[in-house]
Order: sequence, then structure tokens, then C-alpha cells
Amino acid sequence: MPQSATLITDPSPAPLSGDVSFTPSCHGLLDLLLAVCDGRSDQGRDHPVAVVLALVAAATVAGLKGYTAISGWVADVPAEILDGLYLRVEARPAGRPSRSTLWRVCTDTDGDVLDAVIAEWTTAQRTSTGEQAPTSTDTVTQVRLDGKTVRGAVNADGEQLHLLSALAGSPGPDPAALVIAQAPTDGAKTREPETARALLETLDLRGVTITADALHTVKATAELIHRQGGHFVLPVKENRPALFEALDALPWATTVIGYESTEAGHGRSTRRTIRVLPAPAGLPFPHVNQVWLIERYVTGSDGKQSAAAQLGVTSHPADAAGPAEIAAFNRGQWSIESLHFIRDTCYREDHSRVRTRSGPRVLASLRNLAINALRLAGRTDITEATRWANRNMTRPFTILGLTG
Repeated sequence: MPQSATLITDPSPAPLSGDVSFTPSCHGLLDLLLAVCDGRSDQGRDHPVAVVLALVAAATVAGLKGYTAISGWVADVPAEILDGLYLRVEARPAGRPSRSTLWRVCTDTDGDVLDAVIAEWTTAQRTSTGEQAPTSTDTVTQVRLDGKTVRGAVNADGEQLHLLSALAGSPGPDPAALVIAQAPTDGAKTREPETARALLETLDLRGVTITADALHTVKATAELIHRQGGHFVLPVKENRPALFEALDALPWATTVIGYESTEAGHGRSTRRTIRVLPAPAGLPFPHVNQVWLIERYVTGSDGKQSAAAQLGVTSHPADAAGPAEIAAFNRGQWSIESLHFIRDTCYREDHSRVRTRSGPRVLASLRNLAINALRLAGRTDITEATRWANRNMTRPFTILGLTG
């Protein structure tokens, strides 16, 4: 199910209060979940996969974390909502699925199909707000790539699950950015670039700017982004020695600051500056039009100071992205770190001991779905939003478009 990264950009719907009003699009979540299989035969099965996953998704919107907590929450779901889910998938209401049923479905679900379903649902909900889908010239979209290790999910071989996510939204720090794709890496974290290219091939990158950490500053990735009509803003570190040395040798000391910003908060003051130069001839990296140096100076409340610098490249020409825009893209990459922080703090993902088969990936995917759904409902304070959703048993289902 290829997805368009340009379909889920700003603005977000207005924040909701009290009971949620939500109109499902033609791509309803329950309908899409019918495509997900857990390998079981339909014959003699009381609880369809779509219904079980819908219940787990709603519990995740309400902030529940493990199978035991989720099954306890499902036990309190109003009968009319529960029966409605079964009837909408043309199944006879069969009561509440047990903890073992929830576990069995989650551990055997096809993670690739589930992630594709979540991406399609997210895109559909974004466009169902009544906005026209933006074209490549209407808006600027940033897609941030980053991987996260689910530290508690260790398989029989001692390997931890590592998932690469793509987060799309407006350039710069965007608390309403949405996960549009996720894929597991094949082995170590160092395989991330290969996973990223496979993931990017499923997206429409026309007019999209890709950002990532220095692990993804790879020629093959830059070539793919360029071939698909996108742009990149990537940092350069010593892991690319020839490129790093070429940038480090440029006359930065005599290059004027193109843009700077200062902000205060969390007991410190931070000043950021960026200097930009045209790409020099013979640079050992493809499709680069500009190169940049960002410097950050931090002063703590105790007067102590620290400084850091980062070199980087971008395919954007100067008339399309100046120093301020490049700086915004660079800062925007941290929005995906915020996503990982939410999964670790609100959902305590790194402390989870869910580890059987596809269970860790499925629960991680449903956390992405829950965060997307809450953000689409206008809530960016995810921890408090899960508490808000949990105070009314119908809210999680309404937020996901699973009622009516």
C-alpha cells in the first residue's frame, strides 16, 4: 500500500474538548483491519482479528501498556460498543476476548500488513478533514527518519527488535507530526540505511524533504531521494571521512552567519547559528547544492557554557531553501526523538517484557496509531491525552472512528 508523504501535512484539526465528534472516512480503521491476518483459520474462530486489534488499539489510545492491563480494560468496554464491532465485520458477538486471545492475535499478526493499514488510515483521516491534498508546490513537508530499539524485546537469539520510523509534518519542531511508515531492520542498527531505502520507495517523495541522522548520509539514499523527486538535509560526521574532511576544510571562519536564533527554557539559554555555502566542486556526495555549518551555544543558569557544531549537506538550491529553512529542517529532525520519548515515557516501551514473535512490533505499531489518532484529534500532550481518553470508555473508540 504505497503512501503519499504529502497527504498528512498541516494544519491540524482544532483541539477537541469533552466528548469527541469524529466522522470516519471511507477508509475506516475496522474495514482496513480486515486485511490483517494472524495465520489462524476462520473456521471455529469466535474473535475476528480485526475486532481484537481494534480493541487493543482503543486500549492503547487509553494509555494501557501490556496484555494483562489491556485485557482488564477490554473487560469494561460497554456491551453495545463491543457487539457493534463484531456486527460491523459480519460476525456474531462472542463476548469479550480473553487475555490469551489478545496475546495470540498480537503475537501472530502480520506486522508488515498492520503497518501498511495504519499508514493508510492515517493518510485517510488527514484528508477527511475537508482539506485538499497538497501538491508538491502547495506546501513543504518534512519526513524524519530514525530508528528505535525496543530494549525489552529480546528474542531467543538475544537480539533486540529495532524499528525504523518515518514521521511526517511541517518543517521544524512539529508536535503534530504523524508516523506514516515503520519497518524492522534486518539485524543490527547499522542496517538502518538499507531499511530506510526500502521504506522510502513506498512513499511519494515529490516535494518532500528527508532528514535523518548521520548514519543515513549515504550516496545510495541520496540517489533514491533525488530519483523520486525529493530533497535531503543530512548531517555529516566522521563516519564519512572524505566528505567530512571536504566540508571541514571550507572557509567557515570567514563565512557570514546566515541565520541565528536564541531561546530560553529548562534553565538554560541556547543560541543557534548557521552558515551556508554553495557546494564546492568535486564534493564526494551526489546532488548537493549547498553545504552548511550549524553551531549551538548553551548557557546554563549557573553560567556554565557549552558549544557544539555540526556540518551538513542539502540538495535544496539556495532559491528554494535559505539558511533559515535549512536550520528549521535540522531542528525538525528532533520531532522524531520526541516520538520515541513518548513511547518510552508514556507507554514505557523500553521496560516492556513483551517479546514473543510479532507481539513487540504489533504493540509498537499500535502505539504509533494511538499517538497519530490523538494528534489528529488535536491533542499533542500525549500523556495527558491518554488519561483524558481513559476517563470515558467511548472516547478511544470515537477517536479511532470505531463507533457508529
